[in-house]
Amino acid sequence: MRAVVFDAVRSQPEVREVPEPQVPADGVLVQVSATGMCRSDWHAWAGHDDIALPHVPGHELAGVVVAVGPQVARWRIGDRVTVPFVCGCGRCEWCLSGNAQVCPDQQQPGFTHWGSFAEVVALHAADVNLVAVPDDVDFATAASLGCRFATAFRAVVGRARVREGEWVTVVGAGGVGLSTVMIARALGARVVAVDRNPEALAVAREVGAEHALLADGTDIPAAVAALTGGGSQISVDAVGSEQTLANAIHSLRRRGRHVQIGLLPPVDGHPRVPMDRVIGWELDLLGSHGMAAADYPAMMALIGEGRLAPQRLIERTIGLEEAAALLPAFDRATVAGMTMVDPRR
Repeated sequence: MRAVVFDAVRSQPEVREVPEPQVPADGVLVQVSATGMCRSDWHAWAGHDDIALPHVPGHELAGVVVAVGPQVARWRIGDRVTVPFVCGCGRCEWCLSGNAQVCPDQQQPGFTHWGSFAEVVALHAADVNLVAVPDDVDFATAASLGCRFATAFRAVVGRARVREGEWVTVVGAGGVGLSTVMIARALGARVVAVDRNPEALAVAREVGAEHALLADGTDIPAAVAALTGGGSQISVDAVGSEQTLANAIHSLRRRGRHVQIGLLPPVDGHPRVPMDRVIGWELDLLGSHGMAAADYPAMMALIGEGRLAPQRLIERTIGLEEAAALLPAFDRATVAGMTMVDPRR
């Protein structure tokens, strides 16, 4: 099969012919029809995750089942499927309670094993982790759910427990940030979007942001406080840096809730957190790590009703060769939405 491969941390990825993965006994092989390129893929390439080399990245995907392991009961060859980027084991107490996203024995395509920047990908514990894709949902839309959109949904609904009329400040208007904006607005919240890219902020307004703040040296927390009458009830850092984290936390009003989605790798030491504000204002700090397949029905229902339209967040679709060229600079890419990869191109 054709796949994007890199042999060393920060080496140039390239498209090669490599062997197809073996089907797991409890899993399936999926022919990839669409897979998203995400900042998390860049983190893996940059050496911020413990991966085995050579490596094939890619972790949000949709496609068709082409092989089924002997222990799989629910799925057949030809099924249209997607999957959360965290695949739980299906046996531990967290999986059994519906929280596979924090499974201690989780598998993650593109991290724990070869991922979906390829024509075929292996997925584990299929009966627990796979989600059926309806015939009227295209594969690119389904792939967009697996990481950024589902992560944003859990962050807003499951972790922050947003209520109608609350202010939500979203720092970062990439794929996960725009997803957060759309979901928060659909649930009746009022949204302030923050980004350094004017084009991304324009999209944020299109999908529901009431205000858009350009991160150009402006005092973001002060601007949020002025717009919201004292700060937001909820803040979300969808980037993952010391500065974006600080801006998000300082944008909260007293007793607010902060959700951290963006990864905070210890590139220059562990990032500082303004804990004096957290303690003095009794702020809640919440992590959010994907979303289990068991939680997909509520999100799918809102998509079916037309209240959520993740397909609006797809900016472009590229092939494997373009994906290999783009990945090393993706942390600096000024995209205004999601980038999808079609391995068939």
